[in-house]
Amino acid sequence: MDLNRVQIFAQVVEQGSFTGAAKALGLTKATVSRKIAELEADTGAQLLFRTTRALKLTEAGSSYYNRINKILSDLQSAENQLSAHQQLIKGNLKIVCPIELGQLFLGPILAEFLTRYPEITLDAELTNRKVDVIEEGVDILFQIADSGDTRLQSYALVNAHKSLMASPAYLAEYGTPKVPQDLAKHKAIRLQSAHIEGAWRLFDGKTWIVAEPVAQLTVNNVTLAREAAIAGLGITAVPSIIAQKALEKGYLIPLLDDYPMIQTKVVLSYPQRAYLPRKYRVFIEFIYAALFKRWGAQVLEVPEFIGKGSQGE
Repeated sequence: MDLNRVQIFAQVVEQGSFTGAAKALGLTKATVSRKIAELEADTGAQLLFRTTRALKLTEAGSSYYNRINKILSDLQSAENQLSAHQQLIKGNLKIVCPIELGQLFLGPILAEFLTRYPEITLDAELTNRKVDVIEEGVDILFQIADSGDTRLQSYALVNAHKSLMASPAYLAEYGTPKVPQDLAKHKAIRLQSAHIEGAWRLFDGKTWIVAEPVAQLTVNNVTLAREAAIAGLGITAVPSIIAQKALEKGYLIPLLDDYPMIQTKVVLSYPQRAYLPRKYRVFIEFIYAALFKRWGAQVLEVPEFIGKGSQGE
């Protein structure tokens, strides 16, 4: 295949004339005409109807153009990506992350990342509000549950299993609930935000049961809910990744394990694009290395560009 002739043919179609293609490519009209004739001779098919007023694609020409257009587009993307690999790893990344996840997971990672890549700067916002990545110019978004925004490329990182829990002191005073209906007799620490529904929904194997015990405290911060529960204020529902250490040390006791709650995932998203600049790639690779180190096989979805070495294989 003479790729040069294929590119000339594509330009003739897109420009609508030999003259337009010649001007776009910096060639003479005669050269363009000759290359198209050679292409038709090699393919054994007439690709264009030529008239004094315009050019039109034949049926064979239309089919051929549709195929080569994708090939040429893929070649351009490959060239752009290769160019991106040659870029210096520098620039700014705007990152948005839920407050608690940022405090517990991102802090140490960002410090290590910036030490390794001193030419990169980060603007990190910890917030539980809803974020429009495109409108706000966000590069990397961490969130609990996928927003479903088709403008974004998203990967589920790990499950954020949510469960009910309370302190031993609280349970000693008020008793341990055995079934969801028992929750009506207890005090709740309600967690509610843009991403988190305040009601508790538990599955009994057949249906979902909605439990809404009296809440003396309603907060929009998982860490505050966890600490209030440790202090014995009541029962709360927080992701196990946030309460893991408190559960391991016995500061909190898991409740109603036979009645699972609606589960969510930690999701990483970034704007859809033909290729990723190196600053994106190295940051995402760094995040995944930390995920595999901490959660291993529990990591859910992995981008194709993440190497096997990063997965501990």
